[in-house]
Amino acid sequence: MKKVLICALAATALVSTADAQTKKPAKPAVKTGIAPAPVKSIMKNLNDSFSYAAGINIANSMKEQGITKLNSSLIQKAIDDVFTDKKLLMTQEQCGMTLQQQLQEFAQKKSAAQRAAGEEFLELNKKKAGVTVLPNGLQYEVLKGGEVNGPKPKAEDTVVVHYVGTLTDGKEFDNSVKRGEPATFPLNGVIRGWTEILQLMPRQAKWKVYIPSELGYGDRGAGGAIPPGAVLIFEIELLDIKPAVKM
Repeated sequence: MKKVLICALAATALVSTADAQTKKPAKPAVKTGIAPAPVKSIMKNLNDSFSYAAGINIANSMKEQGITKLNSSLIQKAIDDVFTDKKLLMTQEQCGMTLQQQLQEFAQKKSAAQRAAGEEFLELNKKKAGVTVLPNGLQYEVLKGGEVNGPKPKAEDTVVVHYVGTLTDGKEFDNSVKRGEPATFPLNGVIRGWTEILQLMPRQAKWKVYIPSELGYGDRGAGGAIPPGAVLIFEIELLDIKPAVKM
């Protein structure tokens, strides 16, 4: 960790969201015959706007990591100390250790809460008509039966599938159908939930699959789209199977 808290977080947040700031915010609707009240802004110039935008991005970056409470006066002091070359209250080593420890704790709390919500969802979902529950915790519904007595892929085979992936709140994080092209991949090269459930599906079948966190991305999550501890829901259509080439 080569920079103090604010510099490190600001650099990451600003780079990742700079491109998203190109659109102008929509103007609020104004009622007919009523003049809008004048808006007094504390931002007087471009530097003010940039400074405020930097604060927004830092705060959003922290919230995404489960951080919801901070001492803003100490954040301001850290910024001032760095920019005025004052002696810092912590060494670089202490900064690094503190950040690592606290971020791990925040991540664990966030993951635990997500996992608990997922377990509750699965407990209710398994009671729905048409849902089958496997011993490893996977749940599925058959949307289309597929080929009667058709082939099923083995773990070492390659599969061609269309799929839609969502979280339990309905938020979509991936969709091959919208891309207009099915995905092709070796079955033993994906998350365990996929590897195991697809071996039960005959070709041309379409299932809705509910994958517990431990059979998905677990406590690490996947980027910003899939939070740690999340249950994953997929509608999977097995289009084709390409048997592994025997050597």
